[in-house]
Amino acid sequence: MSFVKIWIHAVWSTKKRQKQLDESKRKIVFRHMHENAFAKGILIEVVNGYSDHVHCLFRLRNDQTISKVVQLIKGESAYWINKQQLTKTKVQWQKEYYAVSVNERGVDNVKRYIQNQEEHHRKQSYTVEYNDFISKYGFVIKG
Repeated sequence: MSFVKIWIHAVWSTKKRQKQLDESKRKIVFRHMHENAFAKGILIEVVNGYSDHVHCLFRLRNDQTISKVVQLIKGESAYWINKQQLTKTKVQWQKEYYAVSVNERGVDNVKRYIQNQEEHHRKQSYTVEYNDFISKYGFVIKG
């Protein structure tokens, strides 16, 4: 038997960072993401975000890849949101996302950070958060 415990913090935004998810819709969408992921064997610890983006902390199983998990969550959720007509305009996620591994000792901090997105974004925009993340982890953006 293989034992795998790899934590991933992934973040993606709506296309063109449109602010499409108000607080009441976010709760519905994030609950659906969590329930749908569970049904597909995706081990989401917490999912939350703001009006234009999503943070997700999940564990990879030994037969999963980051790209496949993120693709399943993003693709199904956009389809479901649009089918339910939860927003005035069609929701699409940007193709790109960012993801980093999380040390076991850091899981609780990341979980709290994701759970506190409402408060966090009263003080800092997603653009600043995104740029800080890209800088902190040394990602290079080609333009």
